[in-house]
Amino acid sequence: MSQKGHKRRLRPKHKILAAMSALVLGGGGVVLVSQGAFAGQDSRNAPVTATIDCPDVGDKLDNVPEQARNEVDANLAQLDTQVADAYKQLSSGRAKDKALLGGLKQQRDQTITKLSDTLGKAGQKPAGLDALSGCVMKEAAAADPADEPPADNGAQGAADQGAADQGAAKQGAPQQQQQQQQQQQQAKGGPARSDFVAIGNVKPNVRKPAARGGASTGSFAVQCGRNENGHFNPDNVIVAPGVSNGAHHMHDYVGNKTTDAFSTNNSLAQSGTTCTNGDQSAYYWPVLRLRDGKAEKDAKAPGGGQDANVGTILKPKQVTIDFKGSPVSKVTAMPRFMRIITGDAKALTNGNANANASWSCTGFENRQLKDKYPVCPKGSDVVRTFNFQSCWDGKNIDSANHRTHVAFADANGNCKKGFKAIPQLVQRIVYSVPPGSRFAVDSFPEQLHKPVTDHGDFINVMSNGLMAGAVRCINDGRACR
Repeated sequence: MSQKGHKRRLRPKHKILAAMSALVLGGGGVVLVSQGAFAGQDSRNAPVTATIDCPDVGDKLDNVPEQARNEVDANLAQLDTQVADAYKQLSSGRAKDKALLGGLKQQRDQTITKLSDTLGKAGQKPAGLDALSGCVMKEAAAADPADEPPADNGAQGAADQGAADQGAAKQGAPQQQQQQQQQQQQAKGGPARSDFVAIGNVKPNVRKPAARGGASTGSFAVQCGRNENGHFNPDNVIVAPGVSNGAHHMHDYVGNKTTDAFSTNNSLAQSGTTCTNGDQSAYYWPVLRLRDGKAEKDAKAPGGGQDANVGTILKPKQVTIDFKGSPVSKVTAMPRFMRIITGDAKALTNGNANANASWSCTGFENRQLKDKYPVCPKGSDVVRTFNFQSCWDGKNIDSANHRTHVAFADANGNCKKGFKAIPQLVQRIVYSVPPGSRFAVDSFPEQLHKPVTDHGDFINVMSNGLMAGAVRCINDGRACR
C-alpha cells in the first residue's frame, strides 16, 4: 500500500493563493509562490510551488469483483480527472485554496460514494473509503525562471510578446509587472534546479545478489524498436480501461501496434507488433521532453499542453527489452495477458512506497537515481531503467490495485511465501540530451514532472510458445534473441 510521505498541512495563517505571484507557467504549468507564503523556507529565496495532495483511492482497493471492475475503474479515472482539473484552477489562480479544496472534496465524496455503492452491490463494499475524499495542499520546489531558457516560439511568439509589452507600456505598467510578464514567457514550470544532480557526484549504489545453486542465469532479449511508428497516446488501458486520456500524460509505445484505452485481450492478440520475433506484448512508458518552450504536436491536446506536459518529445536513442532470471531459482512462465506496472505515477503525493524510478547516464549505470534527474557529462547519454517485479502469486493476471498479484524479490533474490519467480522484464531507454538542456518526464499535472514519478507498464501478449521458449533460455543459462 502506498504511504503518504513527508506530508505537511500548511498553516492556515499563510494563505497560499493570497500570497501567490499568480504566474501561470507554460501550458497550464505550476504556480510560483512568494517566499513568505510558506513557513520554514530557507533563506535562499527559492520559489516554491503548491500542488494538490489527495489520498490514492485505487491503491486501497485489494479486492474488486470482476463484474464491478469496469465501473470502479471509471470512477477511479474520474477521481484523477477531478484532481487534474482542480490543479489547473490552482495553477491559473482562478480559485482560492479553501474554496478549491472544498469543491474538490464534494466532487470526490460523490464519486467515492458511487464507487463504494458499486462494490456493495457486488458484495465487497470496503470500509473507510469515505475518509479518503479530503485533499490538502503540498509544497515542492518550483522551477526557477532564471534556470530556464527563453521560450522559442518563433516569429509569431516574438510578435505576440512585443504586442503584449507595448500594451503594458501604454497602460503604464510598472517595471515589476513587465518583469513578471517576461518570467511568464520564460518559466515552464517544473522541474526545479533541486531535481537535478551531476551523476559524477553520486556514489555507486547498485547491488545485485550473487547467483546461487539452482539459479536461472540466462536471458531473453526482444527487439521492438524505438517507437519509429510514432505510437503515442495519453491512455492507460491497465489502470483506466475505456477512458480516453486516463493517464493525463503522453505515453511512448513499442510492441503491440494498437494499444490504447479501448484495447481488449482479443484486440491485443489480433494486433500487429513492432517486435521482430512476433511478440505482441504492449510495452509503454511516459515520454521524456526537453523543456525548451517549443510547441509539440500535442501542445493543445489532452495529455500534452492541456495537462501541463509541454516541450519537445525526445525520441529514444536506444530501447532494450530483456527478460532475466532469478539468482535463487528457476523461473516459471508468465500467463498471457498478465499486466504489470512498475513505479508510481503519483509518487510525489503518495510517497515512495511504490516508487521504482531509476535514472542514470551511460558509463555510470552503477549509480542509479530514484528522485533526481541526472546531469550527464559530455559524451554520456541519459538512461531510464525499469526493473519490473519478478515474483507472481501464481493465480492472477492482474489485481484490483494492479500491484498485489506481483511483487519484488527481496535483497537476496527470494520471492515471498506463496509467490514464484517469473522472467524479470528489464527495460532500458537511452536518450541523447543536448548539453545544458532541461528535461522532464511527462506526469499527471499535480505531480509536477518529478523524477520519482517515472514508471513503466507491460501487458504480456507473447504466445504461449514464445513465452515457453523464453523460459527455457533463461533456465538453461543461455542468452537468446
